[in-house]
Amino acid sequence: MSRHSDIDIDPITFEVMRSIFEFASDRMATVMQRSSFSPILADMLDFSNAIYDADLHLLSQAANCPVHLAAMKFSAEEAVKGIGAANIREGDVLVLNDPYRGGTHINDITFTKPIYFKKELIGYAVSRGHWMDLGGGGAGGQAFSTHIAAEGLRLPPLKIFSGGKLNEDLMAIILNNTRTPHFIKGDTQAHLGALLAAEQEMQRACERYGVDTVRAAMKKIQAYTEKMVRESIRSIPDGVYEAEDYADTDGITHEKVRVKVALTVKDNQITVDFTGTDPMCQGAINSPKANTMSAALYSLQFFLAPEAPQNQGLFNPIEVILPEGCWLNATWPAPTIGCTTLTASKITSAIWQALAKAIPERVTGSTCADANWFVASCVDKDGKTDVFSDLPAGGWGGTPYSDGMNVTMDPLGNCMNMAAETAELFFPIAYEAFELRKDSAGAGKYRGGLGSVFKVRFFGGGELGMETSRTRAGSPGVAGGQESAVQRSIHIGADGGRRVIGGIDDDGNWHNPLLASHKFGPEETFMFESTGGGGWGNPRTRAVEDVVEDVLDEYISIEAARDIYGVVIDPATMTVDQAATSSLRG
Repeated sequence: MSRHSDIDIDPITFEVMRSIFEFASDRMATVMQRSSFSPILADMLDFSNAIYDADLHLLSQAANCPVHLAAMKFSAEEAVKGIGAANIREGDVLVLNDPYRGGTHINDITFTKPIYFKKELIGYAVSRGHWMDLGGGGAGGQAFSTHIAAEGLRLPPLKIFSGGKLNEDLMAIILNNTRTPHFIKGDTQAHLGALLAAEQEMQRACERYGVDTVRAAMKKIQAYTEKMVRESIRSIPDGVYEAEDYADTDGITHEKVRVKVALTVKDNQITVDFTGTDPMCQGAINSPKANTMSAALYSLQFFLAPEAPQNQGLFNPIEVILPEGCWLNATWPAPTIGCTTLTASKITSAIWQALAKAIPERVTGSTCADANWFVASCVDKDGKTDVFSDLPAGGWGGTPYSDGMNVTMDPLGNCMNMAAETAELFFPIAYEAFELRKDSAGAGKYRGGLGSVFKVRFFGGGELGMETSRTRAGSPGVAGGQESAVQRSIHIGADGGRRVIGGIDDDGNWHNPLLASHKFGPEETFMFESTGGGGWGNPRTRAVEDVVEDVLDEYISIEAARDIYGVVIDPATMTVDQAATSSLRG
């Protein structure tokens, strides 16, 4: 028995220590945002930070990207295992982005720093960020090829700092393998700053309260969270609940790629079984184990104990069964660039649809279920190139109590859209539109949130990679709610001519939505129509006044009000035809 296991942590000390741990993670995030060089980190917040105990069990995490947070543990474990615990010293920082060794896609790079107090290991600080570009056959790694080598520089566990000193040789290799070397050194220092912030806070806690008390508090807080999660699971009826969702294509075969999930709820334990999921695919949407585990875990936490302290106790009551050889358990050399932004969202949607069969009064309709990640090289009028990226969001599903949120990042991320002012300051482009898309939400008693119309114009041309889905069918509704509209990518020429390059065109033809190095000429525009969330409940039971309000707000059309909601509105007076409405609604 460890020497700190018998230490009593009174309620006041418990709360103080919990706050210290949470503040340390939050401070990491603040330092990261304020010191990053690249807009994808500083403005879009595509990063995550967490602290682990000496056994690499999660202690606390900042409210950053969910798809990163539960996956970071696997990266940290592989980094420590790869270097060897005996070879790690104070001042070392380990780096890794290998998808098959705890990583996700190559752009997500993870830094792990051991934290010592008076030469004694007390835990690890871990910081992960999505770097704009690490090479590969397309900007941002979006080559959508059939081999991981096309996606960029794949790093095994390495020391990027040894005893506080930068590994200049490794940095030179990274700088030689990116389209954006001007961001790399600054972003590396930002990650280091976040790690040092965590180290300072944890060392201060040990100095003030003693290392034994800190360690005892770590275990007690994790046990407290686990108890809360298990009690929440008991509120779900025991049973087996199945559902599935799919990616529209892997980009190569154009066949749907399915996720199949069975949730088994028994007392205070949930088993997530992906048996029956499609095998590994040729295209670049395969999900490594760490990404799949993360998606499964955060998807459940939305409906279990989100108010609990965020630590290892969240995950202990959940078992994940992940078959060998399926596309959710990628192995070398399967490409994975779309795993976080596309595949994770399909896992979430499938799990939420399964939960809807168990607790329909608590579960929402599906979200737009994609990050809609695009990344493009762009050229200014002097021929200088750069790389920019954005995440045009869609809507969330209707809830049992309210309409879904409009234009909100999918649950996989807690990221921001890039501000138009930032984008236009850094890059030779112009943001021409980012507005709500009428009739994009799934109808319901509580409709889904709306999607958006996004337009960006290239001054000197560029090459765009786009990852999206929901182009064959929209986001599913639950409890009688309807699905949303489909998504589309459109190329607008300098003369104003339009053609659909991803999704269903006006003639009913479907085009592969996974775009790699799609070329735009000077003054040409990329337009994307994102979808809304699925509806909750029968649309014919939606309050008439809410339907009218949606029409007035231009959220839905008069035609949709009549055909879907059964509310007939006179376009001249914007008043309800009560007789016709009563007839349609029965």
